[in-house]
Amino acid sequence: MRLTQPTWTRRWPSALVVNLATLGPIGRRLPAPGTWGSLVGVGYFWFGFAGLSATWTVILSACGAYLAVAICGEAEIRLRRQDPGDVVLDEFVAMPLCFLGWPALVAVMPAWAALLAGFALFRFFDIAKPGGISRLQRLPGGWGVVLDDIAAALAAGATLHLGVGLWTLVGR
Repeated sequence: MRLTQPTWTRRWPSALVVNLATLGPIGRRLPAPGTWGSLVGVGYFWFGFAGLSATWTVILSACGAYLAVAICGEAEIRLRRQDPGDVVLDEFVAMPLCFLGWPALVAVMPAWAALLAGFALFRFFDIAKPGGISRLQRLPGGWGVVLDDIAAALAAGATLHLGVGLWTLVGR
């Protein structure tokens, strides 16, 4: 199977594509845009996903990721840059996946601590791109822009749950 850039955003106005991909001024006007996009993504999780089951979180995140692939890939074309730093929609849509299994996390720690830990772990994995995460970034178009963030979010979530599991074992 060969991944190709979705084409349904080609007819959209450039201003719309770029504003969606950069989350408006967040990606274009703030320093460290990936960090700010991730922080807004924490709010996106809190207000849109915290009460949902893991199944719904995965389904809605997959839909959001596909939209982001199309929009971010088209933004690369319009901006004439590969994976531009001001494109932060990818961080935004990936953040809910850091918190899969939310009830198990908040059963052991306060919600604010889980949010902070998930945010910090996501930023670590998004910046360091250990293991195969860096290879995902080489996928074509928006796929490379988004899938490395999805992998970073899943790695952050797994690490968060591993930490909670170890904390629970040590605490007994």
